[in-house]
Amino acid sequence: MNFEDYETLPTQSSITHMTAGAIAGVMEHCVMYPLDSVKTRMQSLRSAHNGSIAETFRYMVQREGLLRPIRGMGAVVMGAGPAHACFFATYEQSKHTLSQLTRHRHDHITHGLSGCLASLVHDAVSNPAEVVKQRLQMLNSPYRGVWECARHVYRAEGLRAFYRSYGTQVAMNVPFQALHFVTYEWCQSRLNPRRTYEPRAHLLAGACAGALAAAATTPLDVCKTVLNTQEAAGADGLAAAAALVLRAGGPLAFFRGVHARVLYQMPAAAICWLTYESLKHAITTFGLTEEGGPAPGAPLAAAALRLAAADVPAAPSLTRS
Repeated sequence: MNFEDYETLPTQSSITHMTAGAIAGVMEHCVMYPLDSVKTRMQSLRSAHNGSIAETFRYMVQREGLLRPIRGMGAVVMGAGPAHACFFATYEQSKHTLSQLTRHRHDHITHGLSGCLASLVHDAVSNPAEVVKQRLQMLNSPYRGVWECARHVYRAEGLRAFYRSYGTQVAMNVPFQALHFVTYEWCQSRLNPRRTYEPRAHLLAGACAGALAAAATTPLDVCKTVLNTQEAAGADGLAAAAALVLRAGGPLAFFRGVHARVLYQMPAAAICWLTYESLKHAITTFGLTEEGGPAPGAPLAAAALRLAAADVPAAPSLTRS
C-alpha cells in the first residue's frame, strides 16, 4: 500500500478515526491503569507511603488488596472511548485542513496546532471521568464504585466539581499534545519516511513522544491531581494548587511521580498509536467504505483478525527501529 492509499482515505472519514481512536484509547488506559493508580498515589499530598514505583505498588496491594490498583477503571472505560474518538477525529481533520492551507510547508506547526485543538475537545469529554477515577484511586477513598462517587461529587460539590481542573488539564495537555504530536510525526518522518503501515515505527515513535511529553508536563499533572482529589480545602485553580504543592514539599514536589508518569506514558502512547494505526490500516486495506460502512464481505472484525495474524509482530521491541 502506498502513501496516498494509507493517508488519504482515512483523512476523509471521521467515523474511521473515531472508531480506531475509541478502541485505541480504551486499550491504552486499561492496559496501563495500575501504573496510573501508582502515579496518582505518589502525587497525593496525603500519601501514607512515599517510595519508589515498586514500593508504592507493593504497599497498595499488601495494605489495600490485590484489586486496589485497578479500582476506578470503569470510569476510564466510559470516558476514554468517546474522548479518544473525538481526539483522533479532531486531530486528523485539523491536520488535513491545515496541511492543505499551508501546502505542507510548515508541517511541525500543523501537527502542533492540530494536537492542541484535539486536546481541547478530548479534555472537555474526559475531565468528569478523570475526576471520578482519581478520587477512587486515593488512599482511604470512601466510595464503593464509579456511580456512587459521581453521585456524591455532584450532590456535594455540584457540576462544577467535574470541571474544576479543566483549566489545569488544558494548560497541561495543550503543550503535552503539541509536543507529543510533533515528536511522533518527526520520529515517523525519520523511521518511516514513506508513511506506510510499519508497526515497529509506530511503537517506537509513540514511546518517544509519550516519554518526552510526560516528563515536560509533570508539574502541571501534579497540580491537576491536587485539584481533582480535593485533598486540601481551597484548591480551586492552578495557582492555588501550585501554592499548596510548593508548601507541602518544596520545588521537588512538582516532580512527584515523574518516573511513574514517564513509565506510564511510554508504553501507553506506544500501545495507543500502534492500535490506532493498525485499525486505520485494517479499515483502509480490507474494504471499508469512505463513509465508515463495511463493504460487502469485508467486516471490521475479520479485517482486524487478518491484520493481527499477518502484520503485527507478536512481541515488538521498543529498542528496535
